[in-house]
This record gives sequence, C-alpha cells and structure tokens, in this order.
Amino acid sequence: MPLIIRDAHYPGRAPIDTYGNGGFRFAGMSHRGSLLCLPSGIYGWTGPAGATIDEASLEAAFAEAADIEVLLLGTGQTLMPLDPAVKARCRELKIVAESMSTGAAVRTYNVLLAEGRAIAAALMAVS
Repeated sequence: MPLIIRDAHYPGRAPIDTYGNGGFRFAGMSHRGSLLCLPSGIYGWTGPAGATIDEASLEAAFAEAADIEVLLLGTGQTLMPLDPAVKARCRELKIVAESMSTGAAVRTYNVLLAEGRAIAAALMAVS
C-alpha cells in the first residue's frame, strides 16, 4: 500500500509557538509550509496562487464565517495590501480582516486566542 501524505491538521485551536525557517510550531508539532488557523482546527495551507492572498485561497475560512470575528492575513515578511475582493467578501460576512506581516499576525493571533476571541488566521510561511 502506498504512503499517503495529507495536509497537516490539528483539531481545535492552539497558539503558534514559533514561526520561521519555512514553517510553524504549535501544540507540540511542527509544520513546514503555510497555515490556515480556523475555529475547526489548524490546517496546512497552500496559500494563494499569486503574490497576494486572494478570495479563492480563503474559501475554507469563509465556510466557517459564522464562527469568525477577525481574520488575520499574515503576508510573509512584509505587509501586502488586502485584496479588494477579499475585503468585500469579509465585509459581506461581517468579518474584520487585517493584513500584516506573518510575525505580527502570529503575535496578534496568540493574544486574541488567549482572550477567547473568535479568531482565524491565514499565515504565509517565512524563511
């Protein structure tokens, strides 16, 4: 039987312990690549096809919109502007979307998670 490798998944919410070197550590595990932290769990995320986080890459987050107040978009080492289509979709779903560097997004995610807020994050891995 061939080995099947699936996207990393942690069922539930957990703070991000560290980031860098192309991945993240959380809940005693490590993940190489980008992450999508949702109310239902933490998932490996392929991220956007282009240079900015687009609406299509966030469909999983939009599917859980009823449980999300704030969506943090960690755009790598530098801040990238929020895609207008993402901004519009978030407004429709009554989600506050904030774009920031991945480091800032990880720190903000951890603080809001500790406060018990309905938080989600799309985090692009950084070197």
